[in-house]
Amino acid sequence: MEPIERGNRKTKKGRVVSNKMEKAVVVAVERTMRHARYGKVIRRTKKIYARNDLKPLEIGEEVTVVETRPLSKLIRWRVVAA
Repeated sequence: MEPIERGNRKTKKGRVVSNKMEKAVVVAVERTMRHARYGKVIRRTKKIYARNDLKPLEIGEEVTVVETRPLSKLIRWRVVAA
C-alpha cells in the first residue's frame, strides 16, 4: 500500500524496540545534539508508537515512520517502510 502524499508530513527513521501489540510497534528514534554548555556530542532517544499494517516486524529492524492523524491515545505515526 503506497502512502498518499498530503502536504508536508514529517518522516523519521528508527529501530523497532517492541512488537508486542497487534497492529502497532514502538520505534526508538535517535538524534545527536551538542551539549549546550560543554559542547560534547550526545545522543537523545525518543520512543514513538506507530501503526503497522505492513508485514510483522522484528525487534531491531530499521523502519521509516510518517506523521499521521491521531489513531488512538498514543499512536500518531504510521510505518511506511521496513
